[in-house]
Amino acid sequence: MSVDLNQQPLEGDDESLRAALSGAGLPIDDLTDAGRSFFRFSRDGETVGFGGLELYGEAALLRSIVVLSDRQGFGFGHAITLGLLNQAHRTGAGAAYLLTESTAPFFQSLGFRPIARDEAPSEILTTRQAASLCPASAVLMVRSLPA
Repeated sequence: MSVDLNQQPLEGDDESLRAALSGAGLPIDDLTDAGRSFFRFSRDGETVGFGGLELYGEAALLRSIVVLSDRQGFGFGHAITLGLLNQAHRTGAGAAYLLTESTAPFFQSLGFRPIARDEAPSEILTTRQAASLCPASAVLMVRSLPA
């Protein structure tokens, strides 16, 4: 099932983004730091979720992917992730990385695979996500691009 969503850039200080991430237990401490790109994903004018990217040359860090609770179960998580992967690829990334504590099976269904932290580029390991915001128990995953 393919779900078409409208993808709009937004600032890290957007209150709806911050509320959705907080509600999902995702970090919000670095949303306004330089180098982050966030997007609102909507369908028929209604917000269904959010997602973000940090780009480091040929490596992209996917982050802050959340589907609003009343919109879960309709394929929006897949559509948001694929939208972010396409965005990363269009900006020159050849691989996408992410950290997760609870959604590894979901991301594996989209072609991500778990890797040891020492297999990731230093640019990814030194992000605030990898270095301090996500616990050491979080799984690091990678996927080649294009999406």
